[in-house]
Amino acid sequence: MMEEEPEVVEHFFGVYLLYCMNPRYKGRTYIGYTVDPKRRIKQHNAGKKHGGAWKTSKRGPWNMVLIIHGFPNSTSALRFEWAWQHPHVSRRLKHIPKKKSSQRVFDFYLTVLSEMLKIGPWCRLPLTMRWLDYEFSKNYYGHISPPLHMPICYGKVTSCKAKQTQRTKTNNVLSQESNMIAKESPLFCSLCGSSMIEEDFVGCVRTNCLLIAHLICLAKLFCKDGMILPIEGTCPACKTNVLWGDLIRKKNGCYQGLSETNTDSHSSDSDDI
Repeated sequence: MMEEEPEVVEHFFGVYLLYCMNPRYKGRTYIGYTVDPKRRIKQHNAGKKHGGAWKTSKRGPWNMVLIIHGFPNSTSALRFEWAWQHPHVSRRLKHIPKKKSSQRVFDFYLTVLSEMLKIGPWCRLPLTMRWLDYEFSKNYYGHISPPLHMPICYGKVTSCKAKQTQRTKTNNVLSQESNMIAKESPLFCSLCGSSMIEEDFVGCVRTNCLLIAHLICLAKLFCKDGMILPIEGTCPACKTNVLWGDLIRKKNGCYQGLSETNTDSHSSDSDDI
């Protein structure tokens, strides 16, 4: 069931897939990058003069049916966009068979996407696959099987700039009271014991957890079998299983407005997604 209101995501970097609804060009697709999905689809349907791409201009209406988000920055998202657009040029995707003449373009790009999410470096990112058109997604259920740490969501999404002055208990690395004490007192990493400044530490997703650690120290603890980036691990303080992507999202202020119950359940149920 689609959400009535768009989900707000902080620090949004997304790569989307458009589907042409114009009977004359129906079936055509377009892959692009955006920090604001709502604004971008309006630009595509308004035409090149209003900021849309020349490939989509005068061929609308277009429907933004799918978007991948959760990239750490614009560079990461743009690299993903390019590889998705050019799978046979990307050195990481040369194993993917070329599109068959009988295969629809949309189906082909879903196949490419499914493969991209399974290989490095993308398989290690805290990405979210989101169907923006629920009815459209019914026809493609099961076509894409992302790693377990990448949730499949449904419904509209919108971006919102992080506002540090509006942090709540849930998205604070520390509670307001603890944060005030931290500013007046030296901070020490729970793992290595050395001092650090506030900008260098990361805390658990649970608001009542007392974990304070260097980002690099916690990353080393979570990394296994020569991993470059961690995917998940057990908090050394409260013993809660958490996703690395959730820790980074919270550090960047991406859990504004969520209740403590929702944040905790997201961590504990991550293996069931």
